[in-house]
Amino acid sequence: MSAWNQALDAAGIRDPGLRDDYTLQRELAARFKRSAYLAARMLLPRPLFPHVVAATAFMHHSDNLLDSGPRDGRAAVYAEWERRVRDGLADGDSDHPVIRPLLHTITVRPQLRGHVEDYLRTARADLEFAGFAGEADHQAYIDAYSLPAFMLVACLLAPEGDGSDFRAACRTYIDASQRLDFVNDLAEDLADGRLTIPHETLERCGVTREDLERARDLPGTRELITSVLGQARDALAESRPLAGIVPAPGRPLVRALIAFDELTISAATRKGVGLLKESARPSAPGAARVLLREYTRARRMRRTLKP
Repeated sequence: MSAWNQALDAAGIRDPGLRDDYTLQRELAARFKRSAYLAARMLLPRPLFPHVVAATAFMHHSDNLLDSGPRDGRAAVYAEWERRVRDGLADGDSDHPVIRPLLHTITVRPQLRGHVEDYLRTARADLEFAGFAGEADHQAYIDAYSLPAFMLVACLLAPEGDGSDFRAACRTYIDASQRLDFVNDLAEDLADGRLTIPHETLERCGVTREDLERARDLPGTRELITSVLGQARDALAESRPLAGIVPAPGRPLVRALIAFDELTISAATRKGVGLLKESARPSAPGAARVLLREYTRARRMRRTLKP
Protein backbone atom coordinates (compact mmCIF):
# COMPACT_ATOMS: atom_id res chain seq x y z
CA MET A 1 0.00 0.00 0.00
CA SER A 2 1.36 3.45 -0.94
CA ALA A 3 2.19 6.04 1.71
CA TRP A 4 -0.61 8.21 0.33
CA ASN A 5 -3.23 5.48 0.71
CA GLN A 6 -1.96 4.86 4.22
CA ALA A 7 -2.42 8.56 4.97
CA LEU A 8 -5.99 8.46 3.62
CA ASP A 9 -6.69 5.41 5.79
CA ALA A 10 -5.18 7.09 8.84
CA ALA A 11 -7.37 10.16 8.22
CA GLY A 12 -10.48 7.94 8.05
CA ILE A 13 -11.17 8.79 4.41
CA ARG A 14 -12.75 5.55 3.16
CA ASP A 15 -15.23 6.56 0.45
CA PRO A 16 -13.67 5.73 -2.97
CA GLY A 17 -14.95 8.89 -4.63
CA LEU A 18 -13.72 11.09 -1.82
CA ARG A 19 -10.34 9.35 -1.89
CA ASP A 20 -10.14 10.17 -5.61
CA ASP A 21 -10.95 13.82 -4.87
CA TYR A 22 -8.21 14.08 -2.25
CA THR A 23 -5.78 12.41 -4.65
CA LEU A 24 -6.55 15.00 -7.34
CA GLN A 25 -5.92 17.78 -4.82
CA ARG A 26 -2.65 16.19 -3.80
CA GLU A 27 -1.50 16.55 -7.41
CA LEU A 28 -2.49 20.24 -7.44
CA ALA A 29 -0.73 20.93 -4.15
CA ALA A 30 2.42 19.12 -5.29
CA ARG A 31 2.67 21.23 -8.46
CA PHE A 32 2.67 24.55 -6.64
CA LYS A 33 5.67 24.35 -4.30
CA ARG A 34 7.31 20.98 -4.54
CA SER A 35 9.61 21.49 -1.57
CA ALA A 36 6.75 22.52 0.73
CA TYR A 37 4.65 19.57 -0.44
CA LEU A 38 7.49 17.12 0.18
CA ALA A 39 8.04 18.62 3.62
CA ALA A 40 4.36 18.21 4.52
CA ARG A 41 4.34 14.63 3.22
CA MET A 42 7.45 13.66 5.16
CA LEU A 43 6.95 15.63 8.36
CA LEU A 44 3.25 15.78 9.20
CA PRO A 45 1.42 12.98 11.02
CA ARG A 46 -0.41 10.80 8.50
CA PRO A 47 -3.92 11.57 9.79
CA LEU A 48 -3.32 15.30 9.26
CA PHE A 49 -1.60 15.27 5.87
CA PRO A 50 -4.69 14.75 3.60
CA HIS A 51 -6.50 17.61 5.34
CA VAL A 52 -3.54 19.95 4.82
CA VAL A 53 -3.55 18.87 1.16
CA ALA A 54 -7.25 19.72 0.80
CA ALA A 55 -6.84 23.19 2.34
CA THR A 56 -3.69 23.90 0.32
CA ALA A 57 -5.31 22.85 -2.96
CA PHE A 58 -8.34 25.04 -2.26
CA MET A 59 -6.07 28.01 -1.58
CA HIS A 60 -4.05 27.49 -4.76
CA HIS A 61 -7.09 26.85 -6.96
CA SER A 62 -8.67 30.07 -5.70
CA ASP A 63 -5.43 31.99 -6.17
CA ASN A 64 -5.09 30.70 -9.73
CA LEU A 65 -8.57 31.99 -10.57
CA LEU A 66 -7.68 35.40 -9.15
CA ASP A 67 -4.33 35.63 -10.93
CA SER A 68 -4.67 33.88 -14.29
CA GLY A 69 -6.80 33.89 -17.41
CA PRO A 70 -8.00 36.93 -19.39
CA ARG A 71 -7.83 39.90 -17.06
CA ASP A 72 -11.22 41.30 -18.03
CA GLY A 73 -12.91 37.98 -17.25
CA ARG A 74 -11.32 37.14 -13.89
CA ALA A 75 -13.95 38.89 -11.78
CA ALA A 76 -16.80 36.89 -13.28
CA VAL A 77 -14.88 33.60 -13.05
CA TYR A 78 -14.00 34.21 -9.42
CA ALA A 79 -17.56 35.32 -8.57
CA GLU A 80 -18.87 31.99 -9.85
CA TRP A 81 -16.24 30.12 -7.86
CA GLU A 82 -17.09 32.03 -4.69
CA ARG A 83 -20.77 31.24 -5.19
CA ARG A 84 -20.03 27.52 -5.51
CA VAL A 85 -17.90 27.52 -2.37
CA ARG A 86 -20.55 29.39 -0.37
CA ASP A 87 -23.25 27.02 -1.64
CA GLY A 88 -21.09 24.09 -0.55
CA LEU A 89 -20.62 25.57 2.91
CA ALA A 90 -24.36 26.10 3.22
CA ASP A 91 -25.39 22.67 1.89
CA GLY A 92 -22.48 20.60 3.20
CA ASP A 93 -22.04 19.11 -0.28
CA SER A 94 -20.72 20.01 -3.73
CA ASP A 95 -20.13 18.45 -7.12
CA HIS A 96 -16.73 20.15 -7.46
CA PRO A 97 -13.63 17.99 -6.80
CA VAL A 98 -11.80 20.85 -5.04
CA ILE A 99 -14.72 21.77 -2.80
CA ARG A 100 -15.81 18.25 -1.83
CA PRO A 101 -12.62 17.34 0.07
CA LEU A 102 -12.55 20.81 1.63
CA LEU A 103 -16.05 20.25 3.02
CA HIS A 104 -15.09 16.84 4.36
CA THR A 105 -12.03 18.29 6.06
CA ILE A 106 -14.26 20.92 7.68
CA THR A 107 -16.31 18.12 9.24
CA VAL A 108 -13.11 16.73 10.79
CA ARG A 109 -11.41 20.06 11.50
CA PRO A 110 -14.31 22.48 12.17
CA GLN A 111 -11.97 25.43 12.79
CA LEU A 112 -11.33 25.56 9.05
CA ARG A 113 -14.85 26.79 8.27
CA GLY A 114 -14.32 30.20 9.82
CA HIS A 115 -11.05 30.66 7.97
CA VAL A 116 -12.67 29.74 4.64
CA GLU A 117 -15.36 32.35 5.33
CA ASP A 118 -12.70 34.92 6.29
CA TYR A 119 -10.82 34.20 3.08
CA LEU A 120 -13.93 34.57 0.93
CA ARG A 121 -14.71 37.94 2.54
CA THR A 122 -11.36 39.43 1.56
CA ALA A 123 -9.93 37.44 -1.38
CA ARG A 124 -11.06 40.04 -3.93
CA ALA A 125 -8.23 42.23 -2.64
CA ASP A 126 -5.98 40.19 -4.93
CA LEU A 127 -8.39 40.49 -7.84
CA GLU A 128 -8.45 44.26 -7.39
CA PHE A 129 -4.68 44.59 -6.87
CA ALA A 130 -3.34 47.77 -8.50
CA GLY A 131 0.06 48.11 -6.84
CA PHE A 132 1.27 49.64 -3.60
CA ALA A 133 1.91 53.32 -3.04
CA GLY A 134 3.85 52.60 0.13
CA GLU A 135 4.37 50.32 3.11
CA ALA A 136 0.88 50.94 4.48
CA ASP A 137 -0.64 49.49 1.30
CA HIS A 138 1.63 46.45 1.55
CA GLN A 139 0.53 45.86 5.15
CA ALA A 140 -3.14 46.25 4.19
CA TYR A 141 -2.67 43.60 1.48
CA ILE A 142 -1.12 41.21 4.00
CA ASP A 143 -4.16 41.64 6.27
CA ALA A 144 -6.72 41.44 3.46
CA TYR A 145 -5.31 38.60 1.38
CA SER A 146 -2.01 36.98 2.34
CA LEU A 147 -2.83 36.21 5.96
CA PRO A 148 -6.37 34.87 5.39
CA ALA A 149 -5.00 32.65 2.60
CA PHE A 150 -2.18 31.34 4.78
CA MET A 151 -4.52 30.70 7.71
CA LEU A 152 -6.51 28.24 5.58
CA VAL A 153 -3.63 25.83 6.08
CA ALA A 154 -2.05 27.19 9.24
CA CYS A 155 -5.27 26.80 11.24
CA LEU A 156 -4.87 23.02 10.92
CA LEU A 157 -1.64 23.31 12.93
CA ALA A 158 -2.97 25.76 15.51
CA PRO A 159 -2.81 25.19 19.27
CA GLU A 160 -6.02 24.90 21.26
CA GLY A 161 -7.37 27.86 23.18
CA ASP A 162 -6.58 31.54 22.62
CA GLY A 163 -4.96 31.77 19.20
CA SER A 164 -3.89 35.42 19.30
CA ASP A 165 -0.17 34.68 19.70
CA PHE A 166 -0.38 32.03 16.99
CA ARG A 167 -2.12 34.35 14.54
CA ALA A 168 0.35 37.15 15.24
CA ALA A 169 3.27 34.79 14.61
CA CYS A 170 1.61 33.55 11.42
CA ARG A 171 1.25 37.15 10.26
CA THR A 172 4.94 37.83 10.84
CA TYR A 173 5.86 34.72 8.88
CA ILE A 174 3.55 35.37 5.93
CA ASP A 175 4.70 39.00 5.73
CA ALA A 176 8.27 37.70 5.35
CA SER A 177 7.30 35.01 2.88
CA GLN A 178 5.16 37.41 0.82
CA ARG A 179 7.95 39.99 0.63
CA LEU A 180 10.26 37.25 -0.58
CA ASP A 181 7.77 36.11 -3.21
CA PHE A 182 7.25 39.69 -4.40
CA VAL A 183 10.94 40.28 -5.07
CA ASN A 184 11.74 36.74 -6.22
CA ASP A 185 8.82 36.68 -8.68
CA LEU A 186 9.39 40.18 -10.07
CA ALA A 187 10.00 38.99 -13.64
CA GLU A 188 6.87 36.82 -13.72
CA ASP A 189 4.67 39.45 -12.07
CA LEU A 190 5.86 42.26 -14.33
CA ALA A 191 5.18 40.10 -17.38
CA ASP A 192 1.61 39.75 -16.06
CA GLY A 193 1.32 43.50 -15.57
CA ARG A 194 1.71 43.45 -11.77
CA LEU A 195 4.24 45.61 -9.93
CA THR A 196 4.40 44.33 -6.37
CA ILE A 197 7.16 46.60 -5.00
CA PRO A 198 5.82 49.82 -3.38
CA HIS A 199 6.27 52.96 -5.47
CA GLU A 200 7.95 54.74 -2.57
CA THR A 201 10.64 52.02 -2.60
CA LEU A 202 11.22 52.60 -6.31
CA GLU A 203 11.46 56.35 -5.74
CA ARG A 204 13.88 55.95 -2.81
CA CYS A 205 16.17 53.81 -5.00
CA GLY A 206 15.77 56.02 -8.06
CA VAL A 207 14.24 53.19 -10.12
CA THR A 208 11.40 53.30 -12.64
CA ARG A 209 9.00 50.56 -13.59
CA GLU A 210 10.61 50.53 -17.03
CA ASP A 211 14.00 49.84 -15.43
CA LEU A 212 12.55 46.74 -13.83
CA GLU A 213 10.66 45.60 -16.92
CA ARG A 214 13.81 45.95 -19.03
CA ALA A 215 15.91 44.20 -16.35
CA ARG A 216 18.40 47.04 -16.23
CA ASP A 217 21.47 46.36 -14.12
CA LEU A 218 21.71 49.71 -12.34
CA PRO A 219 22.89 50.78 -8.88
CA GLY A 220 19.27 51.56 -8.08
CA THR A 221 17.88 48.18 -9.14
CA ARG A 222 20.60 46.42 -7.16
CA GLU A 223 19.81 48.56 -4.13
CA LEU A 224 16.09 47.86 -4.46
CA ILE A 225 16.55 44.09 -4.58
CA THR A 226 18.99 44.15 -1.67
CA SER A 227 16.60 46.29 0.37
CA VAL A 228 13.51 44.12 -0.14
CA LEU A 229 15.44 40.92 0.48
CA GLY A 230 16.77 42.46 3.69
CA GLN A 231 13.23 43.25 4.82
CA ALA A 232 12.20 39.66 4.10
CA ARG A 233 15.23 38.29 5.96
CA ASP A 234 14.52 40.42 9.04
CA ALA A 235 10.82 39.49 9.13
CA LEU A 236 11.67 35.82 8.68
CA ALA A 237 14.03 35.94 11.65
CA GLU A 238 11.24 37.48 13.72
CA SER A 239 8.89 34.64 12.71
CA ARG A 240 10.99 31.89 14.27
CA PRO A 241 8.91 31.78 17.50
CA LEU A 242 6.04 30.35 15.40
CA ALA A 243 7.75 26.95 15.53
CA GLY A 244 7.50 26.98 19.31
CA ILE A 245 3.84 28.03 19.38
CA VAL A 246 2.41 25.24 17.22
CA PRO A 247 1.82 21.88 18.91
CA ALA A 248 4.74 19.45 18.66
CA PRO A 249 3.50 17.45 15.61
CA GLY A 250 3.56 20.57 13.42
CA ARG A 251 6.90 21.99 14.51
CA PRO A 252 9.15 20.09 12.07
CA LEU A 253 7.09 21.39 9.12
CA VAL A 254 7.13 24.98 10.35
CA ARG A 255 10.90 24.85 10.89
CA ALA A 256 11.34 23.40 7.41
CA LEU A 257 9.22 26.10 5.75
CA ILE A 258 11.20 28.85 7.46
CA ALA A 259 14.46 27.15 6.46
CA PHE A 260 13.31 26.85 2.82
CA ASP A 261 12.60 30.59 2.74
CA GLU A 262 16.04 31.27 4.22
CA LEU A 263 17.59 29.16 1.46
CA THR A 264 15.57 31.04 -1.15
CA ILE A 265 16.70 34.39 0.24
CA SER A 266 20.31 33.22 0.00
CA ALA A 267 19.79 32.09 -3.60
CA ALA A 268 18.03 35.35 -4.50
CA THR A 269 20.83 37.38 -2.91
CA ARG A 270 23.37 35.54 -5.07
CA LYS A 271 21.24 36.10 -8.16
CA GLY A 272 20.87 39.80 -7.45
CA VAL A 273 19.62 41.83 -10.40
CA GLY A 274 19.20 38.57 -12.30
CA LEU A 275 15.85 38.29 -10.47
CA LEU A 276 14.55 40.76 -13.04
CA LYS A 277 14.88 37.96 -15.60
CA GLU A 278 14.00 34.83 -13.60
CA SER A 279 13.29 33.65 -10.07
CA ALA A 280 15.87 32.09 -7.78
CA ARG A 281 15.44 28.58 -6.41
CA PRO A 282 16.62 27.29 -3.06
CA SER A 283 19.68 25.07 -3.11
CA ALA A 284 18.60 21.47 -3.76
CA PRO A 285 21.30 20.00 -1.48
CA GLY A 286 20.39 22.55 1.18
CA ALA A 287 16.69 21.67 0.96
CA ALA A 288 17.53 17.98 1.17
CA ARG A 289 19.56 18.60 4.32
CA VAL A 290 16.63 20.49 5.86
CA LEU A 291 14.23 17.64 5.08
CA LEU A 292 16.58 15.01 6.45
CA ARG A 293 17.22 16.97 9.63
CA GLU A 294 13.54 17.62 10.32
CA TYR A 295 12.50 14.10 9.35
CA THR A 296 14.96 12.72 11.88
CA ARG A 297 13.64 15.07 14.55
CA ALA A 298 10.02 14.24 13.68
CA ARG A 299 10.63 10.50 14.01
CA ARG A 300 12.41 10.98 17.31
CA MET A 301 9.53 13.14 18.59
CA ARG A 302 6.90 10.56 17.57
CA ARG A 303 8.75 7.82 19.37
CA THR A 304 8.85 10.01 22.46
CA LEU A 305 5.12 10.82 22.26
CA LYS A 306 4.01 7.21 21.79
CA PRO A 307 2.16 5.88 24.87
